[in-house]
This record gives sequence, structure tokens and C-alpha cells, in this order.
Amino acid sequence: MKIFVTGGTGFVGKYVTGRLAAAGHEVLILSRSALKAKQIVPWAQIVEGDPRKAGEWQQRAGQCDAALNLAGSSIFTVWTNAARKSILDSRVLSTRNLVDALMGAGKGKVLINGSAVGYYGSRLDDEPLGENASSGNEFLSEVCIKWEEEAARAASAGVRVALCRFGIVLGKGGGALSMMLPAFRWMVAGSLGTGRQWMSWIHLDDLFEVFDLILANESIAGAINCVSPNPVRNAEFTRILARTLGRPILLPGAPSFVLEMLLGEFANVLVKGQKVVPEKLLDSGFSFKFPTLPEALENLVK
Repeated sequence: MKIFVTGGTGFVGKYVTGRLAAAGHEVLILSRSALKAKQIVPWAQIVEGDPRKAGEWQQRAGQCDAALNLAGSSIFTVWTNAARKSILDSRVLSTRNLVDALMGAGKGKVLINGSAVGYYGSRLDDEPLGENASSGNEFLSEVCIKWEEEAARAASAGVRVALCRFGIVLGKGGGALSMMLPAFRWMVAGSLGTGRQWMSWIHLDDLFEVFDLILANESIAGAINCVSPNPVRNAEFTRILARTLGRPILLPGAPSFVLEMLLGEFANVLVKGQKVVPEKLLDSGFSFKFPTLPEALENLVK
């Protein structure tokens, strides 16, 4: 297949496009800097352009069989008004322009659109959340709702749309795990807040396999929870990672109020969570290579 990718030079995008190219797909990556992108993803064709703005790149996107939309500025920052605008616009505008390109190119295409389990908002109870669970009313929930609404427009033009709600993606060389490892290795890590908040996660290998399934299976569409079937509480995640690294936990957890003082509203992402389950993937017969956290961390950090 000929696959057009936004966000292809990021942590997830770099890994996934490398796997797609190795599998024989023709990969085109949109980047604002062709020279820089070619150094990061030499296996792909680079299309220069800004996904937040309409441009000649849309014609190239429309010529592809599938699109993988991973564009979006990082949420790991203090949420000032400027940061909020960047987080929202980088997703909504990029998706709007990509969808416009696909809708003008005819039926039979597929759009795999990134989203996040933040769609469901913070849930402090133990209710498992499948794809039909209600959305939240927090900032990240609103971002995900608007993000998905833009992507869903493509369905009216005969594009098969998969709305992939990512949990915490665990992989080598980037993402959340790379932020955690130094503190654990120096034995200055601990749980966050109460430690009882749920963490819904997925191994990067399994996330790629989800994308591969969507590309190959024409019956899969709509919202898809891209998470392991075994979410864990933050305190359990902390214990398992420390044990995998062979490091003790010497410090108490970071209190919620301290994180809120330092990080503002973004702290809710760390001290609250949601217990998300991959109902649609399990119903489809999808088999996770790393269904449990000990298996995933053994693979990634040993």
C-alpha cells in the first residue's frame, strides 16, 4: 500500500513507519523540514509542508491508499493559554486538512487517526471503559472529541475511519518510559499522588500490530481502544518497573498537591486516570504480544 503519514518523525511515527517500510509498503511522510526528516526516517519519501495549513502536500496525500495521522504537539508541558491552543490546533487543523485531501480523492481509502484515552476523562472508580463509554468534560477530553469529529468527516466520502485511542505507549528510545527510567535507575522515583489511579498502556510493538490489522481488515472502523487488556494502578506500575530494573523504591510518592503546584492542570494527567479496555480488539480476535506489564517491561528495559 501507499501510505501517507503525518507526525511520522515522532516517537510512535518513526517506529511505525520503519516497520511499514520494512513490510514493503510505500511510505510518504509529511514534514515542515525535508532535510531534517530525511535524517530521522531515511526509509520514507518526504513531502514538505505544514499539516496545519492547506498546501500542495494535500494532492500527494490524496494519491495514497491510506493515511496515518499522528500529528500533534506534546501535552507534556504546563498548560498555558498558548500551550492549550497549540495542543488543540496542531491536532484539529492537521486532521481537517488531511481529511479534506482524502475526501476529494474518492472512495476506498482508510484513515487511521490518532486519539487518546483522555477522551474518557478522569475516572477514579474501577469501571472498565470500552469504546462505547461516555466522554469526559476536561480539556483533553474536549481535544479528543474535536480531533475525532474532524477525522470522522471523512466517512461521508467513503473513507474507512479508525479512531485509535492510545493509552500510554511504552517503547524504547522515547515516550513516557524514557522520561521515567532515569529516576528509577537513580532510585529517586515513586508513585504519583495516591498511586491508585489507573494507567492504561500498550507496548509499541502491539500498537504497530493494531495499525497493521486496521490496514488489512476492511471491517474494522470507528473508535478503537489501543491499550493492553491489563491496565494497572500507578503504584503497581511503579513496583513492577522498579523490580524489572532491580532497583528499590526509596522515596515516598509525590503528593498530588505538589504536582498541581508545579504543573497546574496538566498534573491531572499524572494523578488521575481511567481503566480502559480494548473491547473491539479482543472481539476481533486480536492477540497481544505483550498483554501484561511485566512482559512488556522485561522486553523493553532488560
